[in-house]
Formats: sequence, C-alpha cells, structure tokens
Amino acid sequence: MGDMQQRSRHQQQLEELCVAMLRAATGLAQWHFEGGRLYDGQRPVPAYAPHLRINPGVDALPAYRALADSLALRLRFSDPVLHQGLVPADPIERWIFEWLEQLRVESLAPEDLPGVRDNLEQRYRAWSAEFLGSGSTETSLGILMFALSQIVWSRLTSLELPRPVQDLLEPTRAALAPALGSALAGIRRCRHDQAQFAIHAMDIARDIAQRVQSEYEDEPSSSTVRPGAFGLWLDFEQEESESAAVVQTGESAVFEASRRHYRIFTKRYDEERYAPDLVREALLHEYRQRLDRRIAQQGINVQRLSSSLRAILAQPQRDGWRFGQEEGVIDGRRLAQLVSSPAERRVFRQDQYLPVADTTLGFLIDCSGSMKPYAELLAVMMDVLMRALEQAGVATEILGFTTSAWNGGRARQDWVSQGRPAAPGRLNELRRLVFKEAQTPWRRARYPLAALLKTDLFREGIDGEAVEWACQRLLGRNETRRILVVISDGCPMDSATNQANDAFYLDNHLKAVIGGYGRQGIDIIGVGVGLDMSPYYSRSVVVDLSERLENQVFEEFLELLKGRHRR
Repeated sequence: MGDMQQRSRHQQQLEELCVAMLRAATGLAQWHFEGGRLYDGQRPVPAYAPHLRINPGVDALPAYRALADSLALRLRFSDPVLHQGLVPADPIERWIFEWLEQLRVESLAPEDLPGVRDNLEQRYRAWSAEFLGSGSTETSLGILMFALSQIVWSRLTSLELPRPVQDLLEPTRAALAPALGSALAGIRRCRHDQAQFAIHAMDIARDIAQRVQSEYEDEPSSSTVRPGAFGLWLDFEQEESESAAVVQTGESAVFEASRRHYRIFTKRYDEERYAPDLVREALLHEYRQRLDRRIAQQGINVQRLSSSLRAILAQPQRDGWRFGQEEGVIDGRRLAQLVSSPAERRVFRQDQYLPVADTTLGFLIDCSGSMKPYAELLAVMMDVLMRALEQAGVATEILGFTTSAWNGGRARQDWVSQGRPAAPGRLNELRRLVFKEAQTPWRRARYPLAALLKTDLFREGIDGEAVEWACQRLLGRNETRRILVVISDGCPMDSATNQANDAFYLDNHLKAVIGGYGRQGIDIIGVGVGLDMSPYYSRSVVVDLSERLENQVFEEFLELLKGRHRR
C-alpha cells in the first residue's frame, strides 16, 4: 500500500510537470490533468494519434514530455478552423486523417529544438515497440494500420525504420505502393502546407478505410478493431456516442445582469420529503416485488462489481504493525531472540496498511417528467450499486429532485398576484426526495428505493439547487473523499422560471454551482441518459437505458470513477 501511495504521488508529479511544460509552450493556463486525462478548461483534449495515449501509472516522464511537445506543435502548425473544414465524415477516414495531421505537425519540429525532436522520436519508437510486443501485427488489420503509420512517419521525418520492422512491413508496403505511391510522395512534399497536405492525406485515408471495410466484409472476425489491444486508441466508442444529442447551453442575460446572483422568488412552498412517505405501503410492496423480479432477470455479479469498486475507491491506511519480518524496523521485544539465535532474521517489524474506502458517494436523480420511461431501470441500477458499494465499505446516499407542481404552482401564483415583477428568479415549488441516507444500510433502504417507481411524482427539474443541496449534505459527512453522481436526461427545465427570466437562467446557475462545489473538493460527475452532459460536467458518460440495463453501463460507471471519460 505504501508503494501505491508513492506511485500515486509520482503520477501526480509527472502530470504537473507535463502541464507546466504545456503552459510554458502555449501560454494556455487552463490546461490541466484530471484522472489521467488532459483537459483544456472543461473540455478533454483529444488524443490525435495512438502514440499520444498516456497510460497513467505506467508511462514515465519521457512519454509526458513527448505529449506536451506534440500538442504544442499541433497548436503552432495546425489551423483548427481549416482542419475542421477538411475532416472527412466517415469515422475511420476521420481517424486516419487526424493521425496523419498529427504526424505532419510533429515532423515540423524546429531543428533548433533538438530536445523536442528527440522526445517525439523516442515516444514514437517506444509506442511502435509496444505495438509489436502486443502481437497486434499478427492480424491483417493490425499489420495494415501499423504499416501505414510507419511508412508515413518515416516519409515525413526522413528517419529510418529498424531493419526488423522494414522486413516485417515489406509485403504490406509492396501492396500499398501502387495505390498510395503518389499520395505518400505528396504528403512529404506538402508537409509545410496544411491545405495541400490534406488533399493527399484524404486520398490515403479513403483508400485505407476502403481496405478496412473490405476486410470486415470478407472476414468479420478478423476486423474487430480493438483499440486497447492494438494500442490504437481509436475511440470508436466515442464516435458511436457522437450520435447522442448534446445538451444545449448558452448565456443568460438575466443571470449576468444580476452579477451571477441566483434569485429565488419564494421558498415558502419548498419541501424535503422521505420518498416512501409519498407512496401507499401496499403500493410500495408491489413496487419492491416488481423491482426484485427485474433485478433477478439482470444476472449481475454484485460481488465482482463490489471488488472493482473497492479497488477504485479504497485508499491505503496504516493499521498497526506486521511483526516477524526479515526487514524493516528492529523490534525491541525480539532482541533477546536475536542473542539466543544469531541466525534468526525475523526480528523486524513493518507498517501494515489496509485498503479503506473513506468515501461517501451520493447519487442525485433527475425526477423530471422526461425521466419516467427510465424509472424502473434506474431503480435496478441504484439497487445493484448501493449493495455493491456497501460491500465495498462506501457510504451511499440516493436523492432525487423534482417540483411539487407544473408550471410554477403556488410560487407563480404569488408572483402574478404581486404584479409580475421582472426577473423574479426561480418560480416553482421545489420537492427534494430522499430515497436512502448515507448511514442507512441497504437492507433497510430496499423498500424506500422502490418509491422511485412512482412516476407521477416526476414533474420539472431545477438542477442547480438540487446539486447544491446534495453537495451540502456531502460536506456534512466525515469521509475525506466525497463524490456526487448526477443522473439526468436533459438540461434544467422549469417552464415558469424560463418564461419569467430567460431560457438559460437555470442552466447558468447549474454551471456556477458545479464549479463552486468542485473547488470545495467534491467530485461531481454526470451520467447522461441518452444525452451528452459534458457541457455541464467535465467528467461524464452517456448511457442507454431505453430497453434493458446492460453490464456495459456498470463498466462505464467504473471507468468514470477511475477518471476516464467515455462519451
């Protein structure tokens, strides 16, 4: 466990060094690492090529230095507006085109910066060796992609490939030469001209994409392009999720005019309720039985999920001593044993560490009307997660938020009766729902959670105040780490508030709340139900709950807790 802490500190130092180099080279102070991924403010910086992928805890300083240098060169030598207009629509063509553009800008590293050129060369060669060692070149697609990368890199940089690599690539090179010979000569000739380079890069991308498609049609099993196995971080998952809608956001003139001070017309009708109190006991039992049947159909391994959660969330904490060790700190109580038995070596003691999940994880569920179709699967998901988290030693809280009325209710009526003053702020009756408190064990929370199936409680959603409420509850806990997971399918929506202020008033307040509590040490992450929530949450994932709860949803949740963004 001590080694784990040391690796964690070393990882943080590497990321800080990389960011410092990037900021110095680009002047962009908002760049930072989060969960092993580089961010520009709240936007993740894409890995434009597979060799730029960083493996946290595995890669050493040279990899981070090469990443910083390559991204600085991308900013210097690639016009993003021009590039965006040239990028092809086809996912595979687009990925190849991006890779070629990255190799182009790296080949333009100035000769008066030999350290940068050396960093980039060493990183690319290290990635190439890793790719070869993975066995990925044993498949037809693997060797095709590897050959393309090596040929282009060698052409652009004028660096020679190792003899074993040349021998390996010779048959593929010979097969590609007739179709791509002119384009490969063109990228070398036009590497200083982005627009002209793109013409030849497009020809290469189109040809390779056709070969990939042909391979897939002829032998589907061989073309399962597994980015992780290849070391080719294609992010096809990311490409697929691009079909999911992205939440629409904008600037609120009313919010800015009030100097970002959020107004509430009245709190008179707001309430916080224990969710089961709003459901008849007989109906709650019926909901629970229905939920149990659905959970049984899922066949989810809760024990395995719990082990994964414990590995992610637990931190080593000292728990006394381990005695009878052959090295460490001398144990004074065993000195007599050393005198009587000089050959005895087990006279030392060492610190003993145990993994402890000193974490509170809160779930905040959007109980607006549009979430009704997902209520049952959400309840299943929450039931499974709260059981697994309890076994992992993580305190779990499940909350919901909605309103007591549609279109403002009594709050709006009061506003109308007072002459409709301008910019009144929030106009509705908040209803905060508690399904499970952090100190409540799973067995006692089973029936309360079933209240999530009473969908006639679902009305409108005022996210900013809900996140604020959930964060305040987390801050009242004693655990050192606090995580809030917000599950929603859309932007904040309350018709009365939007009509009396403007369309993005609640939207802007949500952003302000997330930023404020993030600075107080709460990890706020978003789970978008069929919607990309990244404009609000820098760590977010899109899940599909339209038909059934797949194991992939839990896998994506685990990746999210690790700090890896999957959209």
